[in-house]
Amino acid sequence: MSFQLFIDRWLHILAGITWIGLLYYFNFVQAQGLAAARADNTASGITKHIAPRALAWFRWAAVVTWLSGAYFLTQFPGYSLLDAFTLHGASALIGVGAWLGTIMLFNVWVLIWPNQKKVLGIVKVDDAQKARAARIAFLASRTNVMLSIPMVFFMMAGAVGLPH
Repeated sequence: MSFQLFIDRWLHILAGITWIGLLYYFNFVQAQGLAAARADNTASGITKHIAPRALAWFRWAAVVTWLSGAYFLTQFPGYSLLDAFTLHGASALIGVGAWLGTIMLFNVWVLIWPNQKKVLGIVKVDDAQKARAARIAFLASRTNVMLSIPMVFFMMAGAVGLPH
């Protein structure tokens, strides 16, 4: 493997850890923490200072993960981006992971982030719209948690067949 591909793969793994780590933080730590913080009227610090910053890292880690993975599939001998996305040949297993990651990236940018902006008050909406946005963001985020498990499995399963 060339040094350039080694760095790309390292970047892909580092960005992926950041993305999925924040996904798990939002779903398993912050969601329950915010409920408790709302009960004692301390949630504003989290929603004003922590959540927007964490969501920025979350969004951009998703992009870097996806782009570095796509680049890897275009450059690594024996793999093909087209074969990965059409689930053919040696790229088929990793392609399933790539498809799951693509769906997750879509959820981040099209469902989670636009709705979180409403929930956090970055975009001003009424209470009914905020409640609807919270539900959409919640469902998309929980979907990503569920997709992350098979995504990592198929990414690793595809890596097992890498030629040396």
